Amino acid sequence: MSPTHASQIVVGVDGSEQSVAALRYALRLAPVFEATIRAVAVWDDPAEYPAYVPLGRSEYTAVARKELDDALTAAFGDDTPPRMDASVVFGHPVKSLVKASNDAALLVVGSRGHGKFRGLLLGSVSSACVAHAHCPVLVVRKAGDEDQHGI
Repeated sequence: MSPTHASQIVVGVDGSEQSVAALRYALRLAPVFEATIRAVAVWDDPAEYPAYVPLGRSEYTAVARKELDDALTAAFGDDTPPRMDASVVFGHPVKSLVKASNDAALLVVGSRGHGKFRGLLLGSVSSACVAHAHCPVLVVRKAGDEDQHGI
């Protein structure tokens, strides 16, 4: 990486406990990479409404922004790191995070988000990011996961 290119750690945030833990990990790793943190919340049109979205996109963006802000507060309280950027992106979560990984030193994601298959150790978004990201990926599990799964 060239010295003129600022390093960043991209964190996928969906409001889950794992994504809050991912934000905390990114903060610990930022000095190692001499990086800023870019927290990204991604939303897509709900699958239940493939042809029609009952709320306008601005309403979904506002909901995603609130989830992102709540996750930042859960991770850092009122002491948000100074070298952090937080944004909401419209698009498919995997495609958006993989695209964001183009300019990242590290992509950090939670092991599982709010999916329907609660017994999985690795969610579909995190596993796809591991397979397709353009930088190393750190997958963070919430505290206590190893006890729940006998690992």
